[in-house]
Amino acid sequence: MHGPPLRWHIDRPHQCASLGDLALESGDVIRDFRHSYATHGKLDAARSNAVLLCSAITGNHHRLDYLIGSGRALDPGRWFIVAVDPIGNGLTTSPSFSALQPRMDFPRFSIRDMVTAQARLVKEVLGVRRLAAVIGASMGGMQALQWAVDAPIPVDRVVAMTAPARTSAWSVAVNEATRSCLMADPAWNGREFTGDPERGWRAWFYVQRVLASRSPESLESATVATAEVAQELAGWHAGWESRMEAHDFLYQSWAYDRHDVRRTVTGGYDDDALRRVSAPAILLAPALDLYNPASGVREAAAAIPNARFVEIPSSHGHQCTSGSDPADVDFLNTRIAEFLA
Repeated sequence: MHGPPLRWHIDRPHQCASLGDLALESGDVIRDFRHSYATHGKLDAARSNAVLLCSAITGNHHRLDYLIGSGRALDPGRWFIVAVDPIGNGLTTSPSFSALQPRMDFPRFSIRDMVTAQARLVKEVLGVRRLAAVIGASMGGMQALQWAVDAPIPVDRVVAMTAPARTSAWSVAVNEATRSCLMADPAWNGREFTGDPERGWRAWFYVQRVLASRSPESLESATVATAEVAQELAGWHAGWESRMEAHDFLYQSWAYDRHDVRRTVTGGYDDDALRRVSAPAILLAPALDLYNPASGVREAAAAIPNARFVEIPSSHGHQCTSGSDPADVDFLNTRIAEFLA
């Protein structure tokens, strides 16, 4: 999934690594797995300057481009930045284009499986044995926290924005509502989509991208009068070109629902998982996030021994890490640069 570039996107060549079969924690296997990614900067002689950027649900390797550049948190002159596409986003192997396991024949995967695939890419393809940092927002931040817990290779720093260590019941309810929007479209036949669910995506947009991902204050500031709200939102929808394939969203949202860093590969729970994280971490969230409540982010920060919580002073809710607001971008670049320094 890769729509038209936004103003802050950085044009870099897509790369794709063939990793063979990817074993999942469920015992299933993704056949002929290929991992999509893009890189910025160069790996130093000691192979010690690699930073992994993890993407959010529906996102791609451009998701955190606003952090990259001279004078920003991630200067390619200093860091070797690897921006990865998560399983199921339409670029890395996904239900939408798998030849061997298409659509609903694709096995369900987890956030941990995304991390496992990323670790294989980093070690087997890029030859990196230690990461200077792992950074992500929303589902990308969930991956960063899973990296902190599992540490398939050592990680020196962890940055997780708008991301809890376990998905809340509220977030699951939002995902279920948006899945229901898609499945209410006539293109859903009870098992799979027979075409693009145009009407379903429109309803999905209003729930996921407006009601859940913004805040009352954010919406209030974007409109002049109550009578103009519908017209304003219709304009937002018309400009939304980065729609992903419907099966891909279902699978990524199921992985989102199941996220809990305490869950072990044997199906049990390890309540001390976060307390054993040794890497310094910074967890950031706005006061009001209607998708991933900030209380879950604060809870995770309190459980990690060498972590701190930073409130993002934004009225844009979950969208504060989207790169769309200059003040939010400046704040995130400043705080993350300070942490990495």
